[in-house]
Amino acid sequence: MKNILRVVVGMMSAIALTSCSTMTIDQYEATAQTTYTWQVRYSTSPSDKLPRFETFATTSLLNRNGQQPAAAVTGPDDQGLWWPALPPRPTVDQIEQRQRPQEKPSTPELLKSVNYQITYIEGSKQRTLPTNSQVYRQVVKAYQSQRPLRLTLGVNNASVEKAEPL
Repeated sequence: MKNILRVVVGMMSAIALTSCSTMTIDQYEATAQTTYTWQVRYSTSPSDKLPRFETFATTSLLNRNGQQPAAAVTGPDDQGLWWPALPPRPTVDQIEQRQRPQEKPSTPELLKSVNYQITYIEGSKQRTLPTNSQVYRQVVKAYQSQRPLRLTLGVNNASVEKAEPL
């Protein structure tokens, strides 16, 4: 049993080590799409374990390299992000229109979300990958001084996990 466990752990470690890579880039852009969304939860009882959610109005704003977008209404926040105008709150009529028999709607909830991406040139190709807030901030800082970056890509090179200025 111990030998099988060692083999499995060894194989998983080899896969993990070979599926990530690093690269140095000098042409790049960081984006963060900030979004407000009104959402209402519909449930049949207070202990409903599988409530139904309905999305109402949404507004979004694209942040690029930490610069203030023209349509920004608030910001920068504690993460250096700018936010759009709030979408219109759903009316009681709109909420009731989506209500099914036996359901009770919750009070509308305003959700905030952010989608981070980095776009860079690899060889002669442009590539865009998802990333996180830490990488976004590192890219924004490096962009201001036009410094090259060392990127650490995630599993199967499908995301950017780390950015270090050189």
